[in-house]
Amino acid sequence: MSEPSPELEEVLDTLKTCAAKLRDEGIPYMLGGGVAAWARGGPESVHDVDLMVKPADAEAALAALEDAGLRPERPPEGWLLKAWDGEVLVDLIFSPRGMQIDDDALGRAELLNVKAQEMPVMALEDVIATKLLALNEHWLDYAQLLHIARACREQIDWDEVRRRTAESPFARAFFEIVDGLGITGGERVG
Repeated sequence: MSEPSPELEEVLDTLKTCAAKLRDEGIPYMLGGGVAAWARGGPESVHDVDLMVKPADAEAALAALEDAGLRPERPPEGWLLKAWDGEVLVDLIFSPRGMQIDDDALGRAELLNVKAQEMPVMALEDVIATKLLALNEHWLDYAQLLHIARACREQIDWDEVRRRTAESPFARAFFEIVDGLGITGGERVG
């Protein structure tokens, strides 16, 4: 893993603060999103920190982060809460599209060392599937997904992701691309 950029260092410092606070408060969580992929050798993700929590724990998690000095935010979306550590955004996601955050989901997480702190990291299949299922006509950006797919391709059970996202036309289009590029080991086009 290469040396993190200053922007990623800031994100990782926020992650460590939040992960320690949730751990100390006994709130089950796992690192998700782009930083979870980075922890497994994927591309840098400096946009935000995604922490996945059970719906019943979301308010307690937000209160814990507020107690740690972050500024809380309750957006209207209804599937996440937010907290700000200066300019770094932390998303507390409790109801991602296509997945329940429950004991089974948390149990699939792998304990990894992320910047010298052990924490549960979301399974790559869950990261990719939730990102694919979040795509829609108004937000259709494959760039990060393609970078993650290329960097982490050998670690991903592509059949599992394909099965879980089969109903999404945007996921099917993604598989046309990654299969065509030979990333998944699926059929190459042309």
